[in-house]
Amino acid sequence: MSEKKRPLLDELKKGPWPSFVNEMEKEAKSPMTEDALNLLERSFNDKMVHWKHGGIVGVTGYGGGVIGRYTDLPEEFPEVKEFHTVRVNQPSGWFYTSDALRQLSDIWEKYGSGLTNFHGATGDAVFLGTKTEYLQKCFNELSSNGWDLGGSGSNLRTPSACVGPARCNSACFDTLDLCHNLTNHYQDELHRPSFPYKFKIKISGCANDCVSAIARADLSIIGTWRDAIRIDQEAVKEYADNGYEIQELVVDKCPTGACTFDADAKEFAVDNENCVRCMHCINKMSKALRVGKEGGATILIGGKATIVQSAFLSWVIVPFMKLDKEDDYEELKDLIERIFEWWDENAKVRERVGELIYRKGMRVFLKEVGLEPKPQMVQHPRANPYFFWWPDEIIQTADGEAAAGTEVEK
Repeated sequence: MSEKKRPLLDELKKGPWPSFVNEMEKEAKSPMTEDALNLLERSFNDKMVHWKHGGIVGVTGYGGGVIGRYTDLPEEFPEVKEFHTVRVNQPSGWFYTSDALRQLSDIWEKYGSGLTNFHGATGDAVFLGTKTEYLQKCFNELSSNGWDLGGSGSNLRTPSACVGPARCNSACFDTLDLCHNLTNHYQDELHRPSFPYKFKIKISGCANDCVSAIARADLSIIGTWRDAIRIDQEAVKEYADNGYEIQELVVDKCPTGACTFDADAKEFAVDNENCVRCMHCINKMSKALRVGKEGGATILIGGKATIVQSAFLSWVIVPFMKLDKEDDYEELKDLIERIFEWWDENAKVRERVGELIYRKGMRVFLKEVGLEPKPQMVQHPRANPYFFWWPDEIIQTADGEAAAGTEVEK
């Protein structure tokens, strides 16, 4: 099948937006890419996918980082009989030099199809399409140039972070340093699958959540602050003098009614006790408002796409945690390892940690990982009229009857 006989793929080249078909055809000098295009046309015609799972491939010492791909039509499309994907661990915040990108491209054109995906959903630079015989050679050259593979399979997936303080005034902590630190610290968990299923860590410097951690990560680390929003009243006056509708666009849309604006004095105020740090006012008046000075993060758990159960948004488990470089993020790592241990001991095969929490209950999770219940953890109003107490929370009254309360002193 020649390039001119792909009418269904040609339809995907129409319209105002860039087309992946056009981009693939630029690489069609590669026989592997040409067969990949022809196989895709065949799949559209047959209304079925012609890729199959078939065996495990990888590189020496690693259990993840390579995803085996095979076609079920190897005789018809021999160049994609094997079409493996290689995930390359991205730098924090996806900052590359042009030399680094050229290096990656040169290595991949040497050992694979030349097709790339910058970036995959997990965050890795994705190399699409190579043969088994080239996997180890490709990895060796990547490794000798300072690159590493990302996660795949039932392991910790490659941690990813927003650009943080490198380019954003709203970052409440150093997302880039934390991502780099966690990636280095959890090398075994990243490269040697030993979990019930995959586990993703995504890091956003503020509640704008530019990496969509709350919807996609098993552990979401989202920046927040503990003190007051910083206000530059002169800049507020400048907004007002220039005709900006502060009342309509900012105050009236505050979700908790924490903002007020005195139109006569042209002064803006925030009731920080009722502020939920949603970033709306800061986004709308970025020259006048800034996040507080006492930055940290809210830790959430359980976000994921639909797999065994429906899609989940992450659930708050620590409303505020100070993330200090000086102590090597020990408080966060200690929490992560307690979560890993509980999940590993209780989960079914291919059960995400959020699904396990829904099955066991949040109260069980909090007790087992040593977290105290807090109001910020409430997901929705109570639907169950019963109260439950742990045995060690029951005390005996003088007449021997059980009463709810604190643990009896021994």
